[in-house]
Amino acid sequence: MNRAAALLVALPLLLGGCAALKLGVMNHAGPVAADEWHVYLILAVVLIFVAGPVLLLVPLIAYHYRISNKGDAFRPDWGFSWPLEILIWLPPIGIVIGLSVLLWSATHRLDPYRPLPANLPPIEVQVVALDWKWLFIYPDEHVAAVNQLAIPVGRAVHLSLTSGTVMQSLLIPQLAGQIYAMAGMRTHLHLAASRPGVFRGENTQFNGGGFHEQTFDVIALQPPGYRRWLTRVRAARHPLDSRALARVTSRSVAPRPDFFSSVPPGLFEHLMTASTQDHAR
Repeated sequence: MNRAAALLVALPLLLGGCAALKLGVMNHAGPVAADEWHVYLILAVVLIFVAGPVLLLVPLIAYHYRISNKGDAFRPDWGFSWPLEILIWLPPIGIVIGLSVLLWSATHRLDPYRPLPANLPPIEVQVVALDWKWLFIYPDEHVAAVNQLAIPVGRAVHLSLTSGTVMQSLLIPQLAGQIYAMAGMRTHLHLAASRPGVFRGENTQFNGGGFHEQTFDVIALQPPGYRRWLTRVRAARHPLDSRALARVTSRSVAPRPDFFSSVPPGLFEHLMTASTQDHAR
């Protein structure tokens, strides 16, 4: 009875990690993450062929040549064997060549700097990594948001990233891979959402006390919903002026997303160069 009770208590803990599958690339929601998942599946199948024989044969051989089996003693006095040499060398060579071709192609195809094929120009978003929050600037719309990235479904998105502090790493597993944001530098990431939803984004580079809370939501909306989101942000009458900017760039955890109805021109470039000057001091 005690064991049954302990199992019931432990079961929720064992199932707690299932959320990682829901939030990860397995539950992909965009063409980039879908392509990444396809590559992972191919690699998993290949690794089964690599590790499978080892995992099967090691216990079988150990059991066959056990001490109690007196009729099959191990005698390592065999000579050269062409079939055995071919079996040992050809499969690994073929696997290495095959994986090299696959990964070379996938590396170029999934280059985060490579624009996605699209009929419309991508949505431009400038991303600034801060302690411990994310600032998303929409330069064409002249609005900004903290810890919330809204994008239209079916439209390519181009992220330009920098850091207003130490190096950080942006990851949105269901939409795209990982890319670094570095002070004084501009990196790029292209992504798109193929279905509506709310997807988790986070910083995966440790940067101090608020690191574990530096997450944000990516909200993929149908085009009419995306336009309504922009309208609501513009109507907030909350400009990103010097006072608001000082609060946003301070070392703090944002308790909830914040939205700004106007953004000073060139703010992204200013924050990128200002962080370089601060580190130089």
